[in-house]
Amino acid sequence: MTDAPDEDSRDEESTTGRRHDRLTRHPTRGRGNSLMRWTDAKSPLVVSRNYATVLVARASPSLRLKNHLFRALGMTVGEGVAWGLESTPDVFWPELITVEDDAIVGYDATLLCHEFLQEEYRTGEVHVGERAMIGAGAVVLPGVHIGADAQVAANSLVERDVPPGATVAGVPARVVSRGDEAGEAAEADEEGDRGEGDAEAR
Repeated sequence: MTDAPDEDSRDEESTTGRRHDRLTRHPTRGRGNSLMRWTDAKSPLVVSRNYATVLVARASPSLRLKNHLFRALGMTVGEGVAWGLESTPDVFWPELITVEDDAIVGYDATLLCHEFLQEEYRTGEVHVGERAMIGAGAVVLPGVHIGADAQVAANSLVERDVPPGATVAGVPARVVSRGDEAGEAAEADEEGDRGEGDAEAR
């Protein structure tokens, strides 16, 4: 049992801005899906400690205590970060989370750094920029970067990067307003994706 990545892990690096390009893939061996074999990926003692710490932080009204506990788990947490009640960072790989100064993670929002699939599990860093706001109940998937001053609407599923200053909403989350040229580029990218989908459907 080890916390180190599998020898066959494949680092996928790209400048495209798509979260899948940033994920590290860890193939699993043997019968059963990867979640059934999670103890091969992470020490149960470490996960239990992380989970207990997150439970305390979720229920605590003290923002100072929340930030202290999350930093103790290895997360990079800037100054003035505010966490809503029940907000939940990844309990398996919290050290892959960075939340910059004055960001807000809303009530019951979740930051995930892993996903267990049938024949592999994947890990990826989550980065939340300065003064970004993540709404209540939103879920951020591994590998996502949320830009400075960006806003994520409540109950959104964020499966791609959010440009600085942009507002995203929905399942999956899409840009609904933009604060700069990066937002325009993101909308153009989404239009291209939809155009490709329409072409395939015809």
